[in-house]
Amino acid sequence: MKTLRCRDAGFDCDAEIHAASEEEVLQQAAVHAQTVHDTQVTPEMAGQIRTLIRDE
Repeated sequence: MKTLRCRDAGFDCDAEIHAASEEEVLQQAAVHAQTVHDTQVTPEMAGQIRTLIRDE
């Protein structure tokens, strides 16, 4: 299981994303960033976010 904490990406947010793969985490993170933070995830941002994904 892979985990991403929104706070680790620099947002003041306690959301956590859990998924089976990094790609699934990135997809869910992009939706979360758009709907909750009104932020579009660029390819550069996705690369940075990928480094924050942890194995659970």
